[in-house]
Amino acid sequence: MSKRNKRHNVKNIHFFNLLETDDINILKNEFISGKNADAYHALRKRVYDCMIEFMANRTFEVDTSAEHEVLKLLVVSRVFLEHKLYKTAFKCLAKAESKALPLEQFSLLNEIYLTQIQFAHLSASPQLDETIVKFKANSKKLYHEQQLNIGYALLRRELAEIYHKGKITDFRTIVRNTIETLGVSLNEILSYKSLYQILYIANEFSSINSDFTIIEPFIERSLKFIDEKDGSHHLYYHIYVLYFIANGYLRNRQFDKSLLYLEQMGEQMELKQKKYFNRFFLRHQLLKALALNYSGRAKEAVATAQKALLKQKKGDPTDINDLWLCLAVMHLQNSDKEAIQYMLRYTHSDSWYETRMGMDWAIKKVLVEILLYTEFDKEELALSRIKSFRKRYKKYLMQVNEDRVLTYVQLLEQLLLKPESIHDKKYLERIEAFSTMAKKGDIFIISFIGWLTAKVKRKPVYDTIIEMVNNKH
Repeated sequence: MSKRNKRHNVKNIHFFNLLETDDINILKNEFISGKNADAYHALRKRVYDCMIEFMANRTFEVDTSAEHEVLKLLVVSRVFLEHKLYKTAFKCLAKAESKALPLEQFSLLNEIYLTQIQFAHLSASPQLDETIVKFKANSKKLYHEQQLNIGYALLRRELAEIYHKGKITDFRTIVRNTIETLGVSLNEILSYKSLYQILYIANEFSSINSDFTIIEPFIERSLKFIDEKDGSHHLYYHIYVLYFIANGYLRNRQFDKSLLYLEQMGEQMELKQKKYFNRFFLRHQLLKALALNYSGRAKEAVATAQKALLKQKKGDPTDINDLWLCLAVMHLQNSDKEAIQYMLRYTHSDSWYETRMGMDWAIKKVLVEILLYTEFDKEELALSRIKSFRKRYKKYLMQVNEDRVLTYVQLLEQLLLKPESIHDKKYLERIEAFSTMAKKGDIFIISFIGWLTAKVKRKPVYDTIIEMVNNKH
């Protein structure tokens, strides 16, 4: 700004320095008082535009990522072509192509091939026929990637409305219709990015249906893809793919495999000077703690989750909330009152957690609270929470065909109001029916039903859950 200023009375630098104070009153007094409002907004716009331009230029100068290297070569090749330095220009384009191919940057490759085709009449250009063949093959991949991006965006929007706005919808039908409309093939995996997108949708679809056997075919294809393609150029997506694979094995109760891929995930997180370490650390440790816990290594699981929270105190609020709930559940499964301390950390309203964490997460949290009050002989609080739970979530659960949650709450309520029900044949048959249903279910469903089963049978909760988790038949 100083170099661009042609007059000495320009206020843009003074305005920029005031921004650092973050004092809105000073800005109002100096720039917005009287008739200066229009002048203030004009000045603010000029400073804003200047900062955006500076940041864009600075990023282009200092960014050393492979994608930016390709873009720089493409831009400079066009400059050379304008100045009739054809041989140098085509060398830059060839170098850009060789860098873009392993990165699977189809859009950049498209621009490279189009530039080569545009100037194919020049003597220094590569063979036109060969370039056209490469352009057409790349265009097909680019089209498939674009369609997948559109589908991914549409389904992410739908999921956001399901999780955070409580929208009632048939997600299975929406996935099928979106794929058919866009002509997307989930069998054709082009890159780590497309694999990440497919796994994300499959993972969320499995979560909504509480059936992670759905994701197994996608995991098999993912493992084949990872074996065949180097992921070093796509570290962010490679880490995410390993995360989804580990989560899929966890939820399908293959804990050794889950821990194996979590170890691989951890190795990738260490690469490139730990560029993505902090971003993935808490969720990595969460999966590890869960895998250890349901493998029968409860103490090790609790220690893992606690150390993670101590090591990264300012992580993503979503990940921190997940770890708190994980610790509360693990302590609850072992009848440890430490569980109460973790649940006390949730100081926001149910509505807040529904919006920030999702409807499904908020419902699980309330159910854990009810179990906690029941476990530690706070019957009145448990019954009060059951009443508010029904009032808030009954309609929603009926609409999404999750009547079993309401049945579960009813069984809990009966246990609280009539402890002698544990000798009632009909009551025990209903519990047994739930236990049978859980044998092929998700580990989180097993955890809830296992707690109730243990109370009825007067057995240790954790041992009962581990027994149910290992009994898949």
